Amino acid sequence: MTHDRTGLSSDHVITEAHPLPRIAVLGAGHVGPVIARVAVEAGYPVAIAASGDPQRIDLITRVLAPGAEPRSAADAVADADVVVLAIPIHKFAGFDPALVAGKIVVDVMNYWPPVDGVQEMFEDRGLGSSEIVQRRLAGSTVVKTINHLGYHELDEERRAEGSPERRALGVAGDDPDAVDVVADVIERIGFDTVRLDSLRAGRLFEAGGPVFGASLRRSDFELAVSAEAA
Repeated sequence: MTHDRTGLSSDHVITEAHPLPRIAVLGAGHVGPVIARVAVEAGYPVAIAASGDPQRIDLITRVLAPGAEPRSAADAVADADVVVLAIPIHKFAGFDPALVAGKIVVDVMNYWPPVDGVQEMFEDRGLGSSEIVQRRLAGSTVVKTINHLGYHELDEERRAEGSPERRALGVAGDDPDAVDVVADVIERIGFDTVRLDSLRAGRLFEAGGPVFGASLRRSDFELAVSAEAA
């Protein structure tokens, strides 16, 4: 695997014409538009898609994520460097893996049976939910983050770099280059990051884990995941 001067692998190169990666957000419910908005406000080119005609989410986009471009899922993903998967988890079984083949996929979904009902695909307790996502999206590179805070917090708790109130988010994945790309996005939108070197470690971000729903600074986040992993 080769690297250019940006430090990204040749699989995920961002060209000089687009110094920031293009982001496609799949899902226009509660979470997707917030992710799209904070990414746009951080300077990223963003497309957002839901199932069906993009005109159906045009008003939602203009109100909740101004600056993001509503597109069909295929069009949004086609020229994206990073794809955020923010669909309801009960719809994942019908998701076409070919749509995101070759892409960095950020999994922000959570599996909550009381809300989503029992999803047989995610009932393998030997794997984290993002490991199951990666197993299905074998042609993509999955990174787990954002799932461990509420969508309103993603908006409200952004802080400038160096702020003593800046919250940390975990970023977990098996591909260090992809983790770096996604962590850079998280840091630019207003959070510190704690990078974990395996998707399996992303289980620590799930409901019941030591950092789920917890507003932690970087040092406290590192202590929490280190203690749990020990």
